[in-house]
Amino acid sequence: MDLGSRGSGADDLARAMTDASLADRLALASRSVGGRLVFTTSFGLEDQAITHAIFRTGLDLHIELVTLDTGRLFPETYDLWAQTEERYGRRINAVGPDRSDLEALVARQGINGFRQSVDARKACCDVRKVEPLGRALAGAAGWITGLRAEQSAFRAAVPLASRDEAYGLIKINPLADWSRQDLVRYVADNAVPYNPLHDQGYPSIGCAPCTRAVRLGESERAGRWWWEQEAKKECGLHLVPTHRIQEHSHDRRA
Repeated sequence: MDLGSRGSGADDLARAMTDASLADRLALASRSVGGRLVFTTSFGLEDQAITHAIFRTGLDLHIELVTLDTGRLFPETYDLWAQTEERYGRRINAVGPDRSDLEALVARQGINGFRQSVDARKACCDVRKVEPLGRALAGAAGWITGLRAEQSAFRAAVPLASRDEAYGLIKINPLADWSRQDLVRYVADNAVPYNPLHDQGYPSIGCAPCTRAVRLGESERAGRWWWEQEAKKECGLHLVPTHRIQEHSHDRRA
């Protein structure tokens, strides 16, 4: 399967993944992507399911596990990180914010300045998440995520695989068509370690200051940046336009 620069290769992979199990989808991705394949985990329920499948397939899938340590995660998330490494006997590499960028951000907007405006919040996400992701994916041919179509209206059309022009790679979402019930059942059936905050009304868990429990009837991501309007509440990891990456790379070379 040719997954070069053409979108058709990603479409072929998506079709091949359609009726496959999670483990088989990951194996297909590993065989099809000709180059470095990176899975970015935030230790949410989706990511824990994918982590389990990677480590328990019995195959060497050559998938790198990376997490973005923003420095503001919940204590429960750090505990789960350690528990996951112990359970599977594998280290999960961390990529953190650039120190000078982070110091400049805090000096400019204060430690909790992200609540002042949407732009201020996005600036914080850029420093703590988007720029580190760019480094994590540098040189990668494929990127595995835990995105599901059911998570929000904005993610409703997320495919199993597609060409990501912003990062210049194949983006693979092996849980794209899974329901929340599918996910919960898989985690329970396989005794996958998960964040106890999920049992306290947190279906989506990000940085501690930016995440609250959801209320009855709210969407899964309603607890993220709850002080903002509902539309397109994303941190930027899945929305990065190419020009921003090019500008950032130019700044780094200067």
